[in-house]
Amino acid sequence: MPKDKLTIGTRGSPLALWQAHWVQSLLLERHPELEVDIRVIKTSGDKIQDVPLSKIGGKGLFVKEIEEAMLRKEVDIAVHSMKDVPMDLPFGLNIAVITERESPFDALVSRKGLTLAEIPQGGKIGTGSLRRMSQLKHYRPDLNLVPMRGNVGTRLEKMEREELDGIILAAAGLNRMGLQDRITEIIDPEILLPAMGQGAVGIEARSYDHRVQELIVDLDHEETHFTVEAERAFVGVLEGGCQVPIGAYATLDDEILTVRGRVASLDGKTMYKWDRQGPPTDAKKLGYNLGKDILKMGADKILDELLGPSDNR
Repeated sequence: MPKDKLTIGTRGSPLALWQAHWVQSLLLERHPELEVDIRVIKTSGDKIQDVPLSKIGGKGLFVKEIEEAMLRKEVDIAVHSMKDVPMDLPFGLNIAVITERESPFDALVSRKGLTLAEIPQGGKIGTGSLRRMSQLKHYRPDLNLVPMRGNVGTRLEKMEREELDGIILAAAGLNRMGLQDRITEIIDPEILLPAMGQGAVGIEARSYDHRVQELIVDLDHEETHFTVEAERAFVGVLEGGCQVPIGAYATLDDEILTVRGRVASLDGKTMYKWDRQGPPTDAKKLGYNLGKDILKMGADKILDELLGPSDNR
């Protein structure tokens, strides 16, 4: 009798491949009779490396071609970093699983082993994220921030080549790539509130494909799913992606879900932040209401400047 098959679609970056192989191993542990293949799909975000994501459509460019392959039934599931997944998914697809979260925090990799507070006046820090840039400017307006894109290895090489004082990367990516010894400092979320979904891996599938949904359902981590749902609901209200400096971070302790949100101006001079608490079953509602709170505080002015006025906010 032929083996049941499942094909994973993924980007070809080292981190994306690590995540796809990790999900493959989890599936084979639970379903040893299953044949799990991995198919690499080159995305628009991978092809365009010399332009900031905020200028070319955001992180959704890392998933579009994979989703199209799924709709054509060329692959069965897609493995994504949740912070790359847009708010709106194509009809017929859903985020069926969010696996247990790695560290959600940002990390400083410093060339000389200095912490963020110890970097000299006017020090050069590399990052491609508007969220990180705006919050860093709020914390250390003296820093010289250098735009940067590419995979982890490319950014580490650029730090050395251009003699930057340091770069900011997601701690989860460094941990997964076995580069945790390069981390100089895990940055306190009071300084850098993480991106929505940072550190979490999601599995997207065809919502009507019950065979696949049943094969992957055991990989879902309930706590992570609740927290990321709340963060996504918050960012969804603000209609934000990487084009907007938005931080969102939720935690679950003793059955109390706390959602924290932050919106900063690009120059870091203005920042709006707030939080909400409630039961985890209200995750989406908490995130939504927090988004409305932040907008009423004045964040709508920042968003209007960056994205233009919207009747939906």
